[in-house]
Order: sequence, then C-alpha cells, then structure tokens
Amino acid sequence: MARRAAIAEVLGVRIVENQDKYLGLPTMVSHSKKVISSVVRDKISKKLQGWRGLLLSKAGGEALIKAVAQSIPTYAMSVFKLPASFCDELRSLVSCFWWGSERGKRKIPWIAWSKLCQPKCKGGLGFRDYMSFNKALLGKQSWRLLTNSESLMSRIMKGKYFPDRSFLEA
Repeated sequence: MARRAAIAEVLGVRIVENQDKYLGLPTMVSHSKKVISSVVRDKISKKLQGWRGLLLSKAGGEALIKAVAQSIPTYAMSVFKLPASFCDELRSLVSCFWWGSERGKRKIPWIAWSKLCQPKCKGGLGFRDYMSFNKALLGKQSWRLLTNSESLMSRIMKGKYFPDRSFLEA
C-alpha cells in the first residue's frame, strides 16, 4: 500500500479504487465481460425507457437511436470484443424501441433489422449492426498497433500480450 501511494505521488495521480469508472466503464474488468455488458445495457435501456413516453415521429426516433443508443457502447466496443449474444441483446432493445410495443406486447417488425442497417442509398436507415461495428473498432485499434509500433500503447500491449513475437503472429 505504501509503494502504491508513493507511485501515485510521484506520478501526480490519485489512487483509484476498483469500484471507480473511467469513461463510463468499471476500471477493473475480469475476463468475463458481464460487468461491461450490464453497464452498457442498463444505460441504453434507461435511455430507451425515457423516450417511450414521448410522442416521437419515426424521424425523431431514428435520430435518437443513431445519436444516443448506438453511440453509448462505442468506447466499450473499441476496447473489448463483446459477445455476439450481448450484441444481439442490444439490437433487440433498439429494435423493440423502433417498432414499439403496447401493454408489454411487441409490435410486428415489418422489415428485417439487417435491412434497416443498410445505408440509406441502398434502401435502409443506416442503423449500425453492433457486431460489425465492434469488429470495425477493434480492427482500427489493430491497425494502430501495426502502423504505430513505437507508440506508448503499442509498446505496452506488446510487452504484456506478445513480447516475443509480432502482433500478427500473436
């Protein structure tokens, strides 16, 4: 504990407890992503519940989904590969909001969600597919590791996860 305090003093940072959050996510994450998924799910669910009572047009609902519900998990997705089941759960939450419900009964989804995720020029609404977006953000991080091998992040990742080989070999 004394060493920890000394390091914090030298670096000029405060000591963070395990329960603290950084950018909306817990600072300590185990191999299980359940903590992350519950935080993200709860945030999106609370936002969607708050909007249900509003009389929104379809254009207003589309804007809210794109601006809020699909941007909340962006940081988590750029850092962690989220399970497919969790991405499906998020899609289901957003889909239920989009199509609506009455007295706990879901309304009929008239178009497949995959079609709504297509760009507007192809007849869709441009909603994000959570799995594809997660892969794209992780691919972006991978590209940074490959092209900026001397950056601090690259050196830390290499030292921790693949010290004796290249990123592609790991």
